[in-house]
Amino acid sequence: MTVTEILQLADRLVFAKQRKHLDDLQRSIIKGVWEDKTYQEIADDCNRSESRIRNIAAQLWQILSEQLGEEINKSNFCWNIERVINNSEFVNLGNNQINYCLNTHQSVNPKKKSNLSERDLTLAPQVIRFYSRESELKTLNDWILNQNNRLVSVLGLSGIGKTTLVKRFVDQTLDNFEVIIWRTLKFAESLDSLVKDLLRVCHQECKETINDRLKQLFAIFTEKRCLIILDDVHNLFVSGEFAGQYKPKYQDYQNFFKAIAELEHQSSLILISQEKCSEMECFDEDLYPIKSLYLPGLYDVNFFKDADLQDEEHWLYLINLYEGNPVYLNNIAILVENIFDGHVAEFLAEDSFVITKEMQFSFQQLFNRLASIEQKLVLEFSKFGQVVSREELRQNLELSSMDLINGLQSLQKRYLVTKIKDDRVLFQLHPVFREYVIAISVQSHPVKKLE
Repeated sequence: MTVTEILQLADRLVFAKQRKHLDDLQRSIIKGVWEDKTYQEIADDCNRSESRIRNIAAQLWQILSEQLGEEINKSNFCWNIERVINNSEFVNLGNNQINYCLNTHQSVNPKKKSNLSERDLTLAPQVIRFYSRESELKTLNDWILNQNNRLVSVLGLSGIGKTTLVKRFVDQTLDNFEVIIWRTLKFAESLDSLVKDLLRVCHQECKETINDRLKQLFAIFTEKRCLIILDDVHNLFVSGEFAGQYKPKYQDYQNFFKAIAELEHQSSLILISQEKCSEMECFDEDLYPIKSLYLPGLYDVNFFKDADLQDEEHWLYLINLYEGNPVYLNNIAILVENIFDGHVAEFLAEDSFVITKEMQFSFQQLFNRLASIEQKLVLEFSKFGQVVSREELRQNLELSSMDLINGLQSLQKRYLVTKIKDDRVLFQLHPVFREYVIAISVQSHPVKKLE
């Protein structure tokens, strides 16, 4: 029994009741309870108050109790949820629709089950709106369906739309694959657990050793055309070090990704990540079945069509101001509606760059993931204008040439720094993140992690 299975069932039950999937806090509570943590420990992990965690948990237990027809609470959650899973079947009907069937009450057509239950999109999001990513969608179609690239990564900053793009691709190409499985590494598990999970979806009885199980999996990849999506891959990487370095307990993922690219088979693995690692790139992409797709901002005024905003002539300026990031723009749209009654012109007249609390929390987490050298660099970037040369950075920092170069490369792999080719090579810190760094640099010691 894995935490992924637990989250799948809980998500299915909550969605059936509220038509909403589990949010991040609910997932953290379930994972924490499964790991036998106290509410205080869960609260500390999530940077929330214990009372907040208790309130959300109480609501969650109430929903699960109603859906399962018996009282569910923290003390009996693990036992009851495991018992329910052991006595039930999940039949995936594709497009994120899952039938939940108790073995004692319902039966499934065996032939139909074998065709459909190898599509598991339980943890994939539902795409309601899709804006201006047709060219990126066409690229994914070409790379995977026409060129048969075995390892494809979709990369970019948090909130830029990576997961939405991949889910749209999956929704449009379901019939091209015999096996489709979507998994998130938000709560990263061992490679062995992941492989067992993939084999379970494919109705394979796991062999004894991890090497044998990997052989089983690659045999499936060779026999059938499979599409496996791993979201939040950056959670495999070490915080506080340069980008793309694996945590020791996840080091075997590196060999797994290499094997996906190097071994002959007819399947594809899509990695969705905020950081780029060495397995996601190669010197000559024409020689290897590896492709990386970076997502820039989304510069489409239709994004605001469903928002209650006025002054449409200013919408594009607002989008440019926040680098076309859908999550940033959603936060700003809500703020403009609440404080300025939807008048974008009045918001812009404040002549102050606003970083919402939600954005501050996201940037704080991002800053704390940086290596100390990267932190020094972004703080130095914030003292200059929009662009700065490598020489200007070196003059003001006590860094060796090697540390400076590696730091800049790592920030590029996080999509926080962009290289600009002019008469000389210049670098630009992501403008919205730069505003955040400027705001907090006067409050914090330059090399101290922000709490």
